[in-house]
Amino acid sequence: MDETTDAKLRSWVDVSTDSHFPIQNLPYGVAIRNSDQKPILVTAIGDSVLNLTEIEKRGVFSTTEIAGKNVFQGSSLNDFMSLGRGAWKTVRQALSRLFQADNPAIRDNEDLKNKVLIPASEVEMVMPVSIGDYTDFYSSREHATNVGTLIRGPEKALMPNWRHLPVAYHGRASSIIISGTPLHRPKGQTFPKDAHAPVFGPSNVLDFELEMGFFVGPASKLGKSISVNDAIDHIFGMVLVNDWSARDIQTWEYQPLGPFLAKNFGTTISPWIVTMDALAPFKCPAPEQDPKPLSYLRSESDRTYDIHLEVNLTPESSDTSETIVRSNFNYLYWDVHQQLAHHTVTGCNVRTGDLMASGTISGPAKKNRGSLLELTWRGEEPITLSSGETRKFLQDGDTVTLTGWCQGDGYRIGFGKCAGKILPAIKE
Repeated sequence: MDETTDAKLRSWVDVSTDSHFPIQNLPYGVAIRNSDQKPILVTAIGDSVLNLTEIEKRGVFSTTEIAGKNVFQGSSLNDFMSLGRGAWKTVRQALSRLFQADNPAIRDNEDLKNKVLIPASEVEMVMPVSIGDYTDFYSSREHATNVGTLIRGPEKALMPNWRHLPVAYHGRASSIIISGTPLHRPKGQTFPKDAHAPVFGPSNVLDFELEMGFFVGPASKLGKSISVNDAIDHIFGMVLVNDWSARDIQTWEYQPLGPFLAKNFGTTISPWIVTMDALAPFKCPAPEQDPKPLSYLRSESDRTYDIHLEVNLTPESSDTSETIVRSNFNYLYWDVHQQLAHHTVTGCNVRTGDLMASGTISGPAKKNRGSLLELTWRGEEPITLSSGETRKFLQDGDTVTLTGWCQGDGYRIGFGKCAGKILPAIKE
């Protein structure tokens, strides 16, 4: 077992048992301090963030692989991400040692501690990565079956290719936004029931999608694929993803090429990137794949993770957030390693900072359905909130918050929050 994930590790920083950020996590992000608009690269522990930009200047990493590289001096994590697992591991070990209860280096140096350990309430988290490309997969069998049943009926729910390869499409990287950023209801063409021609206006069938995503670390070369068993060396870490969806726009536009405007108006991600090393203790078996995948998609070991996921909805009329979905990352039929291997099997090169999202994560029970399209069965079965309000799809003023964590023995490895509020469509 990696020493940094030992459940017995304790920090000199006070961390509650339900915190998402114990010493075993140490995720990476980028923040702006309220008193200074210059971005700093940070890690989280408890209710504080550690200024990696400053401690790198002070030589804390001088004995690691990143010595002299100044990878924490920019405005994104890309330079660090590009270095690979050796560098990631040594930095993680150095940070773990800094926070361990018996290490006085920062703990007993009040001046240094005040400079580098900042209350999380005093910073604003911003986009952690310069994202070049974005791919959205369709990797949940339950989600694909539910949607296919709604469109084609249960006999033809899954398309013939679905159980043979990880289906995906290329998304729009420019409209990926950080948690807390509100977004306006999109406008576009729709073809209402019983209409004789398409109409233009705000989407009336706006939805969330419960997803997770991973960021690519080291790039690959054009013409060279990444094997399923080497994929882990190219995956820096994971985030929560809400790939908002305008279902009525999508219904009209998606034939024959798939989603376009229904997806490109906004995709929200959580600000903290949780590393694969932090997630390693929570590896678990993936669903059985039948038929057996072709050889390039066959993994040698457990390659998915037990990550509990929730979706919470807060209407504008209420201060109460209500959990409407409970799911798990391990429901996915196609895992992240298979996704990356398939993405590059043609020789397609991936670049540092590329984001790959899972697609909606649904499970076998109704409460596991990761979108309102499934949860309300295309609006035919509205959900009732504790306030008495009902929802078929999202209304203006609704705030959707995704959260997720792995439950350890007395600690959690969490992702924080991925939240966004729906504003009315812009009037022009």
